[in-house]
This record gives sequence, C-alpha cells and structure tokens, in this order.
Amino acid sequence: MDEQDGVVRLVESLPVGYLAVDGDWQITYANAAAERFLGQARAGLVGVSMWTAFPDNERNEFGRTYREAVATGEPRSVEAYYPPPYDQWFQAQAVPDGDGLAVFFTDVSDRRAAQERLALLARVSAQLAGSVVDGSVTARLAQLLVPALGDWCLLTVVDADGRPQDVGWWHADPARRELVDRYAAGRLAAMPAGAPVVRALSGETVVSPVADVLALLPPSRTRDLIEQLDTGWGLAIPLRGRDRVLGVLTLCFDRGHEPLDADLLVARQVADRIGQALDNARLFRQQRQLAETLQRSLLTRPVHHEGVEIVVRYAPAAEAARIGGDWYDAFVQPSGALMLVIGDVVGHDTAAAAAMGQLRALLRGIATYSDAGPVEVLRGLDASMELLSVGTYATSAVARFEPTEGAARGTTRMRWTNAGHLPPLVIHPDGTLADMPPWRGELLLGVDPQVSRTESEVTLAAGATVLLYTDGLIERRDGDLDEGMDRLREAATELAGASLDDLCDQLIDRLVDGRPDDDVALVALRLRPAPED
Repeated sequence: MDEQDGVVRLVESLPVGYLAVDGDWQITYANAAAERFLGQARAGLVGVSMWTAFPDNERNEFGRTYREAVATGEPRSVEAYYPPPYDQWFQAQAVPDGDGLAVFFTDVSDRRAAQERLALLARVSAQLAGSVVDGSVTARLAQLLVPALGDWCLLTVVDADGRPQDVGWWHADPARRELVDRYAAGRLAAMPAGAPVVRALSGETVVSPVADVLALLPPSRTRDLIEQLDTGWGLAIPLRGRDRVLGVLTLCFDRGHEPLDADLLVARQVADRIGQALDNARLFRQQRQLAETLQRSLLTRPVHHEGVEIVVRYAPAAEAARIGGDWYDAFVQPSGALMLVIGDVVGHDTAAAAAMGQLRALLRGIATYSDAGPVEVLRGLDASMELLSVGTYATSAVARFEPTEGAARGTTRMRWTNAGHLPPLVIHPDGTLADMPPWRGELLLGVDPQVSRTESEVTLAAGATVLLYTDGLIERRDGDLDEGMDRLREAATELAGASLDDLCDQLIDRLVDGRPDDDVALVALRLRPAPED
C-alpha cells in the first residue's frame, strides 16, 4: 500500500500531464497536471473512453501514434495541434504498459508560437533581402503577414512626395478580400485626423477597438465597408526609418479576437524590419540619383565638327552600387584635329564619379593646350595624376582623327592608344569590320607615369564608323570579354547600315537589354562623305 501511495504521489508531482489507459482504451487515471493542461476535472476523464474524451484522436496524429505504440509495443512520440475546445499544441509520449498505455503530455503552445514568430520574421526578412523594396514587394508582404499576425492587414507607404498610399493588403478569408480591395481604394482619403492610421503616420503605435474608429466616421461608403468586414480590433504601427516614419502596418482582428501583448511585440518587430528595408531603399535611390546626376553633369554634349557626325550614349547600371566612373569626350585640338576619348575609373560610387570628373578635365586641358597625339596626352595625364596625388586608377582609349595629304587625300587617319582599355571598333562604309592591329591592353593610368606607351594607326574612308565603348557594353557576369566582343562585332555588322543614333541605341538594347550590369559609355563617330562625293 505504501508503495502504491508512493507511485501516486510521484505521478501527482509530475510537471507533465499523465493519463493511464487500459487495454479497452478507457482512461483509468489522470493526474493534476493533466487537469491543468486540459482545463477539465479528472472526474470527467476517468472511466471515459479515450476516443470519447478526445474524439479528434480518431483521425489525427495523436490517435495514430497511440495505436502504433500499442501495436508495436514500443514507445512513440508526437507533437501536434489539437483543435477546439482545447485549441493547443501538445507534445505527447505514449509508453506501452501491459495491455494498456501510459500517455505523458505537455502544452507546448507557447514554444510553438515563439517558433512561428521567428519563422515569420525569417520569411519577412527573406522577402525583403537582396532587393529594393517596391510596391510589388510590399504587396507580397501583406500575404505573408496574414493570418499569422491578424485576420487581415494593410501596408501603407509614404511616397517620395510625402503622400501616404496603401500599397498592399490581404484578408485570410477569400470571401472578404473583395471588401478589403474596395476599402483600401478609399480609406486614406476618408480617415479623419484622429484615426489610428493617421496617428501612426505621426509615429504613434495605436491599439484600438474598431468601434472607436466608427465613432470618428460619418455615414459613408468607407464606414459601411468597415462594418461589413466584421472587425473587432485594429493595430496601427509606424514603419520607422532612421529619421522618419515611412509608412504604417495596419493589422485587423475579427470580432472576438482581441490582440495580445505577444501579438503587438511581433507586429512591432515585423514593422521595424519593413521600415528599415524601406529606408534602405530610399537611401539606395538617393545614392543612385546622386551618382547618376553627378556623372551626367560631367558628360557634356559632343562637339560639332565639320565632316563628321558624333553620337554619345551613357546608360547607368541597373544597380545603384554599380554607377561609377565611365566617361566619354570629343573635342577639337588647336591644329583642327578631332580627338575622341573613352575612359573608366576604377570603382562604382560617387567617389569614382568625382575622380572621373577630375581625369576628364585634366585630359581635356592637356590635349587642347599641347595639341599632342594620343600617346603624349596619356603620358601627360599619368604624370599629372601622380603630381596632383589623384589617387585612383583608370582605363582609357584616346583616338585622334587627322585629314590625310597626298595620294590618300580625302581619307582620314586615326591614331589611337589605350591604357588598359578595350580597342576601337571600325566599320567600313560597305558594312564590313576593319581588321585592326593586334590589341595590346597597356598599363592602366595611375600606376606608373614612366611607362612606355605605343600608338596604332588606321586609314578611314569617308562613311566609315568608329565606336569607342566601356566594358559595361560587352561584359557579363556569366561570360568573358571575348564572348562579349564577338556579340558586339556580330551586332555591329548587322546594324552597319543604320543611322548613327539607331546604331548606338540598338547596340545597347541588344547587348545589355537596356539594363546593364555595369555603366555603359559609348561614343560613335561617322565620317561624312565630302560634298563632291
């Protein structure tokens, strides 16, 4: 008797629930923890069939696990959700005991809720990671948040002009999504100053019953839609950036479901992540606009020169972080010779764009004062970079166009050199590509001002076209420069008969689909036939 009493005391002291089930599946014992977890007196359990006390076990994971433990004689474990009236997650272990079964179980709802919150935060972070947040991203976020955080939600974002706009919304109930669509279309315009979403735009987190919102609204379509959505409570949480509110997350709960402190905690964590992502996107756009504006301000229109047509193009990288130091130039030297320049400063940021402006101005000043050829111009630039401690590296190609004399009169001589830059592409008037001298990528600018540089020369007939370009036109992350050069040569051959404007536009469209991985600078020259020709 004492031994049996000891066993009873031990079972009663267990922190986990315990049910003893006999061979006929009748519950013969339930301890105090079982009463606590189930919210039911043991008198209502003992003597009752397991399948009567827990009817859902007939078809759920718990029932399958218990039967398997009895059939195999081996302990089995399970963790699963039991629907109302319990509405809880349980972890249970079924241990065969003679002809019957000993079931040990505990409520793991809090742990599961914490895991689900962490999983939700991970999904939100994954949705926001690696891309600029835009309307499509926030629209998808609304679907992630429901029903995990509420029965339905709306995401409001403040646009570049400071106007709030609802950009994403979703309802867990498909039958009510059309109502939310209609509500989102006009709710911001209908909300008075004291409405939760307006207060949240000022930085306040608002938890309120919907009845308070209805009290603020006069009879209107918006008020009718709120009532039709059968909502009891709402949360309006600011989406905070570093120094401003960038939007609002509004979570709504059906009648009978009042948000708990845990709901508010997770909602704030989600809102903080969305706000940070929106702020990063804002700064990303600012950086892109600043770098692109700076770069474009330094790239002047091409010079007008008798006998030639010049067209320039600059296409910024699709990613703001890739905008940098590509440049082009075209100007006339004192002797009347025309000089074309293309270059690329190492780096992709506003510092690279600023360095590009320095190098471009230096080169232009050296070339227009000295009237020197390509090699001497680059030598002078290299020396100036060292003397002035410019502290950057760059590639460049410089070509000088001079009329020929004597027997070759009527043609143009092109002399060119490079500092680690890609070679010019020359298209003859008949559309074929010129066989250029073997290309040798010489040392970059900014490395050694004493380096010896070489010059190449080619004679061009009237109607010939010359292209100078940066590597963004032909380079791919999944390919090499040789493949890119082949694509360029093929496209240039097909487009040889196009106007110079169309040639440049089509090359960019074909080779980078209008969205280059890197900046693209392109300068094209076509020699016009002489009037008598």
